[in-house]
Amino acid sequence: MSTTLSPSQDTCYGVVLVCQAFGIGRSTYYDWKKRASSAGGDRPSAVKRGPKTAWSDSELADQIRSLFKELEALGIRGEGYRKVHARLRFKGHAIGRKRVLRVMREHGLLAPTRTGRKRGPRIHDGTIQTETPDRMWGTDATKALTLHEGEAWVFAAVDHCTGQIVGIHASLKGNRFEALEPIHQGVREHFEGLEEDVAVGLALRHDHGTQYMSRHFQAELRFLGIESSPSFVRAPEGNGVAERFFRTLKEQLLWVEHFETVEDLRIALQHFRVRYNESWILARHGYKTPDQVGPQHKKAA
Repeated sequence: MSTTLSPSQDTCYGVVLVCQAFGIGRSTYYDWKKRASSAGGDRPSAVKRGPKTAWSDSELADQIRSLFKELEALGIRGEGYRKVHARLRFKGHAIGRKRVLRVMREHGLLAPTRTGRKRGPRIHDGTIQTETPDRMWGTDATKALTLHEGEAWVFAAVDHCTGQIVGIHASLKGNRFEALEPIHQGVREHFEGLEEDVAVGLALRHDHGTQYMSRHFQAELRFLGIESSPSFVRAPEGNGVAERFFRTLKEQLLWVEHFETVEDLRIALQHFRVRYNESWILARHGYKTPDQVGPQHKKAA
């Protein structure tokens, strides 16, 4: 049409005017023209550009199912499409992330999600992630059910930089002494002992639970040199690292396995700690595990 003569001006319309009339860019026009000439006709080839995929959609879905079986053997369940895409890339398969999402949705492979609720204005609008390890840990608690001893408390502490589980514990009682156990585990491992001011420079993010605000808990933090950093009241996002970890803990362990006693639960938590730190990949670290991230930050420091 760009070479058609205008009846009023007796000149060609030109590419610029035609593209403006149809609302397309000139690059689109020239690409269409190039594809049309290479196809040997007046219309562009219908073949999709770019590298050809190795698998059809159904074959890709089978590969994702096989991947899920491998992860289930490691005790990892409910991976989202981003991590599935990352793990396929680790295996050397160049698959688009949006295609992985589409195929998982079409074949019912996405984990079920709950419908969110409308939220009010956020009190916490900053970031709680740190640039280096052992600068801030987040701690929180939840409950799990045992078959013979009823409900048990689960306490954990997570590093805000690496996402590493620095301590995890289970007990029948949910008092201040039990809440300190994950902190003691982390201090022993990362600061080599429980001594006065041994952990100076570390802050602990926690909510306003009675265990964490008790005089004994706060006094122990001061003895170890740990700064108490409570989150805002009714603003769980301020303790978001620990909150998000507990969601993973429930989905991967507490909601899918049975525990006879609290001791069985405690042993399972310690095994989960090792498995999580070694195998759980985090999107915010380029899909690396906590154990992979920690040494990198220490070298940079």
